[in-house]
Amino acid sequence: MNAETAGRQTLSLGGEIVGRINRLGTISETPEHLARIFLTAEHRAAAELILSWMREAGMRAHLDAIGNVCGRYEGERPGMPCLMLGSHYDTVRDAGKWDGPLGLITAISCVADLHKRGRRLAFAIEVIGFADEEGVRFASTLLGSRAVAGTFNESVLASKDSAGMSMRDALIQFGLDPDHIGAAARIRSELLAYIELHIEQGPVLEAQNLPVGLVSAISGATRLAAKLTGMAGHAGTVPMALRRDALAGAAECICKIEEVCRTDDGGLVGTVGYIHAMPGATNVIPGQVHFTIDLRAPTDTHRKRAVTDIVRHIEAIAKRRKLPLQLDVTHENRTVPCAPWLKAQVAAAVAAEGYPVFELPSGAGHDGMAMVDIADVGMLFVRCRGGISHHPDEHVELADADAGARVLLRLIENFRPRRAAE
Repeated sequence: MNAETAGRQTLSLGGEIVGRINRLGTISETPEHLARIFLTAEHRAAAELILSWMREAGMRAHLDAIGNVCGRYEGERPGMPCLMLGSHYDTVRDAGKWDGPLGLITAISCVADLHKRGRRLAFAIEVIGFADEEGVRFASTLLGSRAVAGTFNESVLASKDSAGMSMRDALIQFGLDPDHIGAAARIRSELLAYIELHIEQGPVLEAQNLPVGLVSAISGATRLAAKLTGMAGHAGTVPMALRRDALAGAAECICKIEEVCRTDDGGLVGTVGYIHAMPGATNVIPGQVHFTIDLRAPTDTHRKRAVTDIVRHIEAIAKRRKLPLQLDVTHENRTVPCAPWLKAQVAAAVAAEGYPVFELPSGAGHDGMAMVDIADVGMLFVRCRGGISHHPDEHVELADADAGARVLLRLIENFRPRRAAE
């Protein structure tokens, strides 16, 4: 297939992809605010719709033991190892339509294009829609992909949602058997690689005026919870020199976190997303403050070094201000580098479609963070308008959906399994 033919075929797929994104976006708890949460009626309706699209595309399709939608398009011979493609189809609350579904629907459309042309490859293709990447309902992320990777932690089955229902009971109510989640697990020999197309969820590609980008790594993250304890007092009677103001100390810590990240040239990003001051009265010096810290970097070494540096600064500020400090790590995820041999093939597909090859890390987490335990991982980003994500204004232009589809289809048709020497 030459580039001109591929372009014509996937140009028509672009309209189909956008149409399906819009249709899937109507499956929501409420029409006003998109929310498609794990093990709900909306999850069931979305799964049935996606399974129908998979079957129309020539795949055998089923719902697995954790609620993932799974489709398989056989290769030249039945039972061959697969190239696995996909993303998630759950959402955050008040979400956009593109985060997750773009990768899943584009993969389905690429397989449909192969099926329409009667094309079978020297490997199978599997497309998977992960049931729960966001972790909204039970505060535990990557449930679908961890089940597939064989790393599902069964202790989370006891987790309860805001209504008090356990994950175990929700699975049973949905029609799944929590004692058979292990049946969703795959083994490394069944997969040649895992590749995910996803919206960037950031503004870098738009700033570069590029429709697609090559992902270098999924950045690891460290989250900390900080508590500074000072002394509450009357806002009018305690002289400034005698104050132990916990909020002023927190403000200095936050500014130092921003300074460290702004002056870093290795992709470090830091966020203080939550702060709570007590007692929280206009005329009272804050006596205690809680705040969170989220630090991410493209390599674990860089992130851990930054965490050590920032903790040292916070401890010094707390000591100088006489504010007892409690600092706890609440979350830590390792960095997942995209495999060099897959990056080379993604880059070749991007270049063959006429786009500059631009490499960038993913600051957001993805299912590849779980899938790396059983397969090498590659990712392709598609530009999103304004870099907006997890918001109703999240949007991908039709031309960019086309570009992503063209690159992914070319990548699939030219995919070469890893050689032992690579």
